[in-house]
Amino acid sequence: MNAGAAEQRVQPNQKPTHVTVPVALRSRAYDIHVGRGLLARAGELCTPVLKQRRVFIVTDSNVASLYLTPFTASLAAVGVRADHVTVPAGEASKDFTHLEQVLDAMLKAKCERGTMIIALGGGVVGDLAGFAASVLLRGVDFIQVPTTLLSQVDSSVGGKTGINTKVGKNLVGSFHQPRLVLADTDVLTTLPRRELLAGYAEVAKYGLLDDVGFWTWLEANGPTALAGGEKSHDLLRDCIVASCQAKARIVAADEKESGERALLNLGHTFGHAFEAEMGYGGALLHGEAVGIGMVLAFEMSVRLGLCPPADVMRIRSHFAAVGLPVDPPKQGPRGVITPAMLMAHMTQDKKMKDGALTFVLARGIGKAFLTTDVPPRVLEETLQAALTG
Repeated sequence: MNAGAAEQRVQPNQKPTHVTVPVALRSRAYDIHVGRGLLARAGELCTPVLKQRRVFIVTDSNVASLYLTPFTASLAAVGVRADHVTVPAGEASKDFTHLEQVLDAMLKAKCERGTMIIALGGGVVGDLAGFAASVLLRGVDFIQVPTTLLSQVDSSVGGKTGINTKVGKNLVGSFHQPRLVLADTDVLTTLPRRELLAGYAEVAKYGLLDDVGFWTWLEANGPTALAGGEKSHDLLRDCIVASCQAKARIVAADEKESGERALLNLGHTFGHAFEAEMGYGGALLHGEAVGIGMVLAFEMSVRLGLCPPADVMRIRSHFAAVGLPVDPPKQGPRGVITPAMLMAHMTQDKKMKDGALTFVLARGIGKAFLTTDVPPRVLEETLQAALTG
């Protein structure tokens, strides 16, 4: 990924208030704006991509209480009318029931094909609103305004939208690129620390994939970035910009996940299985599951003789240092979690190919690769060791 060499990379101690990261997708190209005070400038920044002076905002109950009023005021200041719908905060809102409610609200507000949909919230809102936009009137434009670290560094970029089902996570959805992404770093000050840490797991992913230099930088600066205060804010901004640049490069090369983009699923095959088993509630956040999943992916790589054991210890040490869980939950709503339960969820994974699971494994930190060549016995042994350790 080489985030350290990416164009416009923000180095530590630089303090621009606003950095623009381009996503180069020809006719679907768009910009990611990262910086302070962007919600207050939303009207100014959104206007160039609007087809009409009205928008429809999808948000959740937590974000609405904090940011909906100032956000709509910024739009009103430039003459943009805003309707909205609010869904309950939490992963449980990413389902068919709430998708139908959002679409009904859009239609009752008489949204037209020129009406811009705006996702104001975290990854759940972004995925839900983006999917709704992709099917409303056979497809309308939307803007991502991510309000969590996880959504700012990952889910708001790249055009993946969708909902969960009882069978598994994100199994129904579409690729639908936003027209703009506004990542206001000021909103992270109101984020609960657990949510901040969950987002940091996705930041770390970019170093573990193919940028050992970024990983080393995170080992040195990650704890301070998450500690709070002005210096923390600047370091978090650096993390967001580097992550967005890394993801933008991969998305531009492989928009529909036919090859390289699948590397971004490092830890997700394991993580999604644990999320499904835990019931998509607050017991296990998505970023926490991904962090645990990345540890398991490296541990399985060690079992296969691919990765030095010292690299797993390095990952565990850093995650523990910042406060991320490194071991999976042992008990779920159905009782004691077993490898068989998790493997059953994995067989519903979107990345199944000819009946075989696709895993992102690694030959070391910064050396991830895709493979379907994982013996079921090794997968079961990896899960068993994690669940009994």
